[in-house]
Amino acid sequence: MEELYRTVAQLLVSDKQCVALTGAGISAESGIPTFRSKGGLWEKYDPVVYASIEVFNQDPSKYWTIRGDFIRNYDNYEPNAAHYALAELEKMGIVRHVITQNIDGLHKKAGSRKVAELHGSLRETYCLSCGKEYLAPNVPDGTPPACDCGGVLKPNTVLFGEQLPRDALETAYQESSTCKTMLVIGTSAVVQPAASLPSLAKQKGAAVIEVNPQKSFPAADYYLEEKAGIVMSMILNEVKKIQDT
Repeated sequence: MEELYRTVAQLLVSDKQCVALTGAGISAESGIPTFRSKGGLWEKYDPVVYASIEVFNQDPSKYWTIRGDFIRNYDNYEPNAAHYALAELEKMGIVRHVITQNIDGLHKKAGSRKVAELHGSLRETYCLSCGKEYLAPNVPDGTPPACDCGGVLKPNTVLFGEQLPRDALETAYQESSTCKTMLVIGTSAVVQPAASLPSLAKQKGAAVIEVNPQKSFPAADYYLEEKAGIVMSMILNEVKKIQDT
């Protein structure tokens, strides 16, 4: 196993054109509940009812029933070793961009500067009437909470039935098609269009490294079967050893 970590680290150091694609698994170690895994939110709540733009427009209280506490307690969640490792690898010039399906904002909180948030972020909540922005955790109380003007508030996240943010999506495709290595971390690789990005990277000649307790991308060139925090810490240590020699 140590040899595998060393091989992956050497690849990252040699190429220095790495893009990371992350999913809910990377934030699970920070205590944030996943959506699709066993015991996740979508096992308890029907996303079509609680997280679709159609229902939100009719009755936003359903959405806020399951998300309100999470948004108000945003500052209680901290990045874990995997987030910090990616941020440090960026500073070292190895990871050039992070593409994330997560809405928790932990990559930026850990210090990553180049982050494409495909599904938006809970950091910002805005009024659908006047456009006023509220930064988490400073969101008014209420289910649903109301703006000072009386308008309905909506977090800056993508609900089912909404389009992904264009800039983030374009960045994701551009980075995936031009990178030399892709780290696929903690994602089930079933939600499109993010699920297609590892295949795009591989088609363009990149090596794909999957970090996951359960394999989700069969075509990965390297598979590291462990939690993200453990794997990324070990990869970072190996990278430092290589650069110190």
